[in-house]
Amino acid sequence: MNIALWAVQILQASLYGWAGYEKAFHYGHVVEMWHWPARLPQGLVAFIGVCEMLGAVGLILPWLTGIQRRLTPLAAIGLVTLMSLASIAHIRWGEAPHVAFTGTMLALNLFIALGRREALRRG
Repeated sequence: MNIALWAVQILQASLYGWAGYEKAFHYGHVVEMWHWPARLPQGLVAFIGVCEMLGAVGLILPWLTGIQRRLTPLAAIGLVTLMSLASIAHIRWGEAPHVAFTGTMLALNLFIALGRREALRRG
């Protein structure tokens, strides 16, 4: 189970790190790539990007270093919240392919949160 959790954590951290960086620092490119960010204020898109980058760090660093390991499941729950809100937005905008993607990301983050919480509980 630990190997599966690490694999998903690395995958998720890579995706969120990249996507967050793009949203925070390359708004024009993000609008060309995904189009949906044009519906939101640029500052909100940048804020979402920063949240994603912080979440990416939270998925890896605490568990890797052993310092404040409880932050890893909390980071995953934060990303679950973010993906829940993204799913709601994409449903309202009628973007089914985006809902499928955000739903998958949500499920992977939930797997991390529950798996790492259980590992903490077992000690």
